[in-house]
Amino acid sequence: MSEPQGSDSTTGTTRRLPVMEKAPEDGPDRSAPADVHGPARPLDEADGGQGRFWSARRVPAGIVALVLLIGAGVFLYDVAAVRAHRPAMHWRSSLARQLAERPLDDTWMLVGAGIATALGLLLVVLAVTPGLRAVLPMRRAHHDVRAGLHRDAAAFALRDRAMEVSGVQSARVRAGRRRVDVHAVSHFRELDEVRADLDATLADGIRGLGLSRTPALSVRVRRPGRKG
Repeated sequence: MSEPQGSDSTTGTTRRLPVMEKAPEDGPDRSAPADVHGPARPLDEADGGQGRFWSARRVPAGIVALVLLIGAGVFLYDVAAVRAHRPAMHWRSSLARQLAERPLDDTWMLVGAGIATALGLLLVVLAVTPGLRAVLPMRRAHHDVRAGLHRDAAAFALRDRAMEVSGVQSARVRAGRRRVDVHAVSHFRELDEVRADLDATLADGIRGLGLSRTPALSVRVRRPGRKG
């Protein structure tokens, strides 16, 4: 005769079996990171509006660095040669003599100063401007994600929306940061009606692009030119 499971054979008392408690399913997982369950901070209007993307400007920076490196190397070699009791390079001696003898109002002095000033202003403009004019910044939906839309892609999407309007034969769209220019050709319907439909359709399409700054819309509609 078999004894029931969980009972003590010597005393006849019933022994309580260990029970594994199950964690409630509706509670948060304590092992998960705290930011997974925390509510995300809503974005305000200041977070949504973003400026242009900054360009790395690798080509101008590389050219300037290369020119400075070559110039510094040449001058360092010439100074070391003079310190070693060798004659200085002819071009440096000639340049020093010309700078010492020519007056400040000399034509070549003014031309050289103008070129140096123009190059300096160009470098300053490149340093303080963001660049990447071909990328339109989009409204930020999350704090950690920033997106941009290429102007050609925006123009292509708006052109597709314009071709959906009844009466539009062809359309040409140029998307800028501040304005979207649309030139459409209508082969039937009244031009005012086609223009009104294009204004409504393209305004909705611009809002659908999700840009941080909504550009103004300029629509021009004309009849196709006569053949021959």
